[in-house]
Amino acid sequence: MPKEFGRSARVSSQMQKELALILQRDIDDSRLGFITINEVVLSKDLASAKIYFTVLNSDEQGKKSHVKRLNEMSPLIRHLLAKKMQLRHISELKFFYDDSFDTGMRVAELLSNANKAATPEKDENDTL
Repeated sequence: MPKEFGRSARVSSQMQKELALILQRDIDDSRLGFITINEVVLSKDLASAKIYFTVLNSDEQGKKSHVKRLNEMSPLIRHLLAKKMQLRHISELKFFYDDSFDTGMRVAELLSNANKAATPEKDENDTL
C-alpha cells in the first residue's frame, strides 16, 4: 500500500512550521516585518530547500530587500533550524518571494472591475 505523503513532504511541512516560528520568535531584526512562509520545496535528496514567503504591506523594493536579507541570514536560520529538527543534515536554504498572492489580488481586482462594467446600472426613471 503506497504512502500518501512521502518523507520529503513530511520534512517540508515540518520545516515550514519551524521556519515560521524561527522568523517570528528567534530572529530579532525589526527590518524584516511580518513574514509568512507559504511553501517549502525540497529536492529529492533533501539537500536544498526553496522557501517561498510573503511580506505584509511591502512594495517592490521592500520585497527585493527582504529576499536579500533573508538569503544573507540563511546560515543563521539554518543553524537555528538544525537545533529544532531532528535530521542528520539540514538543507541549504534559499529564499524566494512568492508573488502568487499579489497576482491573485490583481486578478480579483480586474474581475471585480470587469463585473462592475458589465452590469448596467438601473436608472431611477426606469420602471416596468
